[in-house]
Amino acid sequence: MITTTPSPIKQLTGRRSQQGGFTLVELMISAGLSAMILAGVLSSFLFLLRSGVIMSNYNDMEAQSRGGLEKFAQDVRQATTVTWNSSTAIMLKVNGVDYTYAYNSTTQAFTSNHNLNSADTTTRNLITGITPGTFTFKAIQITGGDLPLSTAAERTAANISTKQIQISLDASRTQSALATSSNKVLSARYILRNKLGSK
Repeated sequence: MITTTPSPIKQLTGRRSQQGGFTLVELMISAGLSAMILAGVLSSFLFLLRSGVIMSNYNDMEAQSRGGLEKFAQDVRQATTVTWNSSTAIMLKVNGVDYTYAYNSTTQAFTSNHNLNSADTTTRNLITGITPGTFTFKAIQITGGDLPLSTAAERTAANISTKQIQISLDASRTQSALATSSNKVLSARYILRNKLGSK
């Protein structure tokens, strides 16, 4: 007697052909889930990128403000005379050299100009990106009262009476397609230690 055993390869092939592939509903569900996961990953990536740029802006503003104010403070503490050129510009005499600090409204920067001699003047930006209308110098007399700097006569009187100086400003940075990062800066009151004759 002859016995025939069906081949397992043929049975497996038959089952596959009966099951077929994914249905249209299964494909739509998997595509929808994949799109939602991809959207979540992409929005997280964009959020992290935006946060990184904003933190970089704040770090830049903070470092620049700290460095610029430290340089200004060093010269104020050593200055022997003060000359107010305007409400946003001051000249300090340090070791016989004139150091002019001013806010430049065109470039929106707080600058220093060291007049070493008539042929050699070096101007550099200390703080950039200052919001227009926010930079102010404050002249303070020895008793702690503020001195006005609006008119030429007031500035001439402040040249003698100024014993402390304070700066306030708002700095900002803007990257394309991102919100503006801003930083309010208020310096300490810098004391003119070497200046004599203050009232």
